[in-house]
Amino acid sequence: MKRKNLLGLILAGGLFILGFWMNGNVSLYFNFSGILVVVSGTTVATLLSFRMEQLKIVSKVIMASYRKPIKTETEIINILIDLSIKSRIEGILSLQHEEQETSILFLRRALGCLVDGYRAEQIREILNTEMYFFKLRREDLERVLRTIGEFFPVFGLIGSIIGWVTMLGGAGGPLIILKAVPIALTATLYGLIFANFLFLPFAANLKERTNHELLLQKIIMEGVIAIDSELNPVILTTKLESFLTPSDRQSDLVSYAKIKERFHIQAAEKERETEQVVEKELDRTSIRIER
Repeated sequence: MKRKNLLGLILAGGLFILGFWMNGNVSLYFNFSGILVVVSGTTVATLLSFRMEQLKIVSKVIMASYRKPIKTETEIINILIDLSIKSRIEGILSLQHEEQETSILFLRRALGCLVDGYRAEQIREILNTEMYFFKLRREDLERVLRTIGEFFPVFGLIGSIIGWVTMLGGAGGPLIILKAVPIALTATLYGLIFANFLFLPFAANLKERTNHELLLQKIIMEGVIAIDSELNPVILTTKLESFLTPSDRQSDLVSYAKIKERFHIQAAEKERETEQVVEKELDRTSIRIER
């Protein structure tokens, strides 16, 4: 997790807890029975819905998404430009060493296809297939997280119903009724907190990271195919920078003076000025003749 995100999480979490603290007795918001109903019910529903292997994969991906930083688009473009220059100087087979050194699995696979002599159409087809199933796998994991996030409020409501039934039934006298009130009120609270503070944000983070990785994979695919066609590194840089936002691009925009020079705009403007001067002189001459 980035440092700014972590600081924001601590600050927002502290303010959230402060909101409970300012409303009076904090111990009223803690109830072990409510937590037990919500957590155990959600756990049972999750185990009945998904395979254990799938849940292990979800936990690993979530841990990796917060622990392992992902490369930026600019870093990927710089890597591809270096590879392009190296391939033009030392030959395309020199990229085999880069295939073993890079830490990006998709880039390694793309370079592997390039080194093995696949045609550009074959490389594009293989990498598009890789991207398609990568997206499907990530969407499946996101679905698991969102489903678990939907379980929590439901079992929070079940815990509240248990508490209200006990309270309204009045079984055991006033003491039992008073003990049931916190369960009825806090179980729903726990369900909403677990869903909206943990699992739904986990799913949103996974979706955002997946979109970022798909963009990087698209850049890698276009860059590797361009390297295979021996595209000029300068042209390759301009092409790959199209994936970046204008603020992240290193190259400056072409000046207006160069645009005017290239399209002869300045000459056209002078011609217009000359025509305007001639028209004014003709008007003046016609006025004098009339007089």
